Amino acid sequence: MRFLRTSALRKGLLVLFASPVFFAGASFAHGQANALTPVQQRIEVQRRRLSSSDVEERRDALMKLGAMNHPDASRAAMSVLNDPEAIVRATAAHAIEALPASEAAAALLPLLKDKQELVRREAAHAIGATRSRTAVQPLIEVLTNDKEAAVRAAAAIALGRIGDEAAVVPLVEILSGSSSKKKSKTRDDEFVLRAAAHSLGEIRSRAGVPALIATLNNDSNPIDVRRAAANALGLIGDSSAMPALKAAIASNDPYLSQTAKEALRRMH
Repeated sequence: MRFLRTSALRKGLLVLFASPVFFAGASFAHGQANALTPVQQRIEVQRRRLSSSDVEERRDALMKLGAMNHPDASRAAMSVLNDPEAIVRATAAHAIEALPASEAAAALLPLLKDKQELVRREAAHAIGATRSRTAVQPLIEVLTNDKEAAVRAAAAIALGRIGDEAAVVPLVEILSGSSSKKKSKTRDDEFVLRAAAHSLGEIRSRAGVPALIATLNNDSNPIDVRRAAANALGLIGDSSAMPALKAAIASNDPYLSQTAKEALRRMH
């Protein structure tokens, strides 16, 4: 009796594997796999890794997706912008930069309110890379209100990369210390001041020149901030800055002196 049952089972399997339906199903599945382009196949491999329980594997997948510099790879990375791990969210922020500027900025803006400093900082840098003007006002709010100097500096840098003149007044207020929200010019804020000066130069608006001249002339400012101001004045190229730059050439700091010389050379 056992032999008969086994024989019947074997015959059934032979009928199944020999049937046109089985081969049609297998052919369809194979055809679906082959329908993906090589790039899509690579994206799919990394997309599956994003569901891993291992944080480093998810980060590695994001870095590989970002390195593809392809909109579809960036859209796959968007799925983990709300990952429970801050380091993954921060990595994802840079992995979606291949999206159209407005789409990338819209996806990144919520991260500017993330609870983790790391995520807010990296989101600001990533938004700057999009150069989307839709992000100017949210970045100004971060520049003015965020409690962390590193995040405010990232916002200042991003505003400089975007290059919208709407950022000039807030950047001047940070540089001159006249912001409505008082912040002491501590060593922790040096990078914020330097970033503000640099971004004023990137925007190239003459409206920033008086504040930059005052920053350069003020010997009590950190020397790195004064160098950034000199460089920014050279980028803007307004002749009203020439006396301040000529005076800076006589500085005891050789790097400031050299920066002032280069700024004057750029003007000429």
